[in-house]
Amino acid sequence: ATMLKYPTTLQQTLTLLTNLFPVWVILFVCVGMVRPELVTWIHGDGITFLVAATMVFTGMTLNIEDFVQVLKNPGQVSMGCICQYTLMPFLAYLISRLLKLPADIAAGLILLGSCPGGTSSNLITLIARGDVALSVLMTTGSTLLAPLATPTLVSMLAGNLVRIDGVGLVVSTFQVVLGPVAMGLLIHHLIPGLAEKAKTFTPLISVLIVSLICGSIVGQTASTALIAGPVVLLAVFLLHSLGFVLGFMVPKLFGYPCRVSRTTSIEVGIQSSALAVVLATRHFPNPVLSALPCAISATVQSMLGSAVAIYWNRMPLTDEPQKKAAGRPWLHRLRKSWSSKPANVGGAAGDAGKAGETKH
Repeated sequence: ATMLKYPTTLQQTLTLLTNLFPVWVILFVCVGMVRPELVTWIHGDGITFLVAATMVFTGMTLNIEDFVQVLKNPGQVSMGCICQYTLMPFLAYLISRLLKLPADIAAGLILLGSCPGGTSSNLITLIARGDVALSVLMTTGSTLLAPLATPTLVSMLAGNLVRIDGVGLVVSTFQVVLGPVAMGLLIHHLIPGLAEKAKTFTPLISVLIVSLICGSIVGQTASTALIAGPVVLLAVFLLHSLGFVLGFMVPKLFGYPCRVSRTTSIEVGIQSSALAVVLATRHFPNPVLSALPCAISATVQSMLGSAVAIYWNRMPLTDEPQKKAAGRPWLHRLRKSWSSKPANVGGAAGDAGKAGETKH
């Protein structure tokens, strides 16, 4: 009994520490502000390597069946990806214009809005009583589209603000996303035992990595962050808040059930801030300033996501899939063309496991 209790206690402790993601980010950011030398040792290629490592961990939690499910359930997954790569980039552009952000910071905000969904959305969806399997598929789908979608959107919306290395963005996104994810998948396939054991520790390791990166970026821009911090914080807050709101409204407009609307909202509102930091530091002319919104984003979206999850966890699900679209034939036809059965990868138990595995 004692031997069986130890792994359970260890798992519970690691899960608790992982769920303190916002606290870790705030802690490292504060260190970056007060004692920057403790966190700024990680920069440049070191940041790229660490983010790639988190993508390997993500790949180790996936299998080929996850990608097959994307093809089997294209409707809801496509809706999430379309919202991801339309709402967030254009919201970032409009907010940067509205707040008259400096060019380098505006470019960083647009880059943040153009990145794929963050994998922490899977755990947030579980707590919010959304569709976790669908969340995993949406995250996978937006990640696969990132090498083309992210550089294209950034060049289109921010190309007139700063000089951007478009080809470099494409290459780096492939290197930091698809390559490491493919390596993780290979490890899962060839050494499943190792992948199974590693998934106990990789979520917390990923959280600490992202927190360290955020602290490093803030530490490198400490003086600028103190001056520009409030307006950048407001911009990032508006971006994620509106992403959550519009991400919920679009599925409801098309008559999808509440569970799908919650899932899409979280997927749209949560961005891969770590990837944004890497791309900003490698391919923007003023990398430290452009990475500032991305670093702040990790804290803001974690807090907003936690609040949304707790609120929805206490709210009943209201399934009215046809009511809103009934009076709008064109909406009903469009929804029907997108409709598919709710994604179900491994049932409820698989959902919970998947969420825990992909929390990075």
